[in-house]
Amino acid sequence: MSPGSLVLFLSILGAPGLGDPGPLEDVVIDRYYIPKICLREVQMGDFIRYHYNGTFKDGKKFDSSYDRGATVAGVVGVGRLITGMDRGLQGMCVNERRHLIVPPHLGYGSIGVAGLIPPDATLYFDVIMLDIWNKDDKLQITTLSKPERCNRTVENSDFVRYHYNGTLLDGTPFDSSYSKDSTYDTYVGTGWLIKGMDQGLLGMCAGEKRSIIIPPFLAYGEKGYGTAIPPQASLVFSVLLVDFHNPKDVVFLEHLEVPASCKRRAVTGDFVRYHYNGTLMDGTLFDS
Repeated sequence: MSPGSLVLFLSILGAPGLGDPGPLEDVVIDRYYIPKICLREVQMGDFIRYHYNGTFKDGKKFDSSYDRGATVAGVVGVGRLITGMDRGLQGMCVNERRHLIVPPHLGYGSIGVAGLIPPDATLYFDVIMLDIWNKDDKLQITTLSKPERCNRTVENSDFVRYHYNGTLLDGTPFDSSYSKDSTYDTYVGTGWLIKGMDQGLLGMCAGEKRSIIIPPFLAYGEKGYGTAIPPQASLVFSVLLVDFHNPKDVVFLEHLEVPASCKRRAVTGDFVRYHYNGTLMDGTLFDS
């Protein structure tokens, strides 16, 4: 494997303070930080994103994703990583941190990597897992709250107004409509939104709140978006639907109370006196 391949596929952080393990037969794993909530663990065949530092026993650094300013993305268990890293990443949770000690026969063996990894070198890695997904994943939608009354729900071609907070899977925020003090206004199902959001908004009621987890292939995929969303990143949106309508909509009328006796009904040209409460679709009162 060339140094360039090492840069692409090794995700790691150095931990020389673990002491001399002596001759090792397998990877030594120290799970020094495990998050309280772990919805999913890394399994063979998963796509992952992580940061790492890689050092030798004496603490000298040979590689780091932090120094390159970019996380590493790859697949676990398909031979793209050294065997020790493939084993050491198994079972990790998002935001988990591990120290790994990889013996030479599970690293680069008696050959090493010219100019970078000497022969028979034990490798020390410090890893933080940032993202996990699989090509078989689907959109994950969780309803956080829903209004008691819902006359209709969002359909394709509707125009919607909604608020959102957007984070990466590890909780890193990348965007929020609240910070702009303005709703995000757009059409659903017409190609204006990423595929995952187009699907995630369908069936929502005005005033409903949802958590929507979108895998990368339904978001920004291999390219990412600007500096805020890295390549192969899962996205988490907390969405509040404020309003929606369709150009085909007509006035909706619902009789809440009709007196038993009604000798005359209002017609065009009548003078009327009435009370009212005026709200937006999400229930926000604007006049009374």
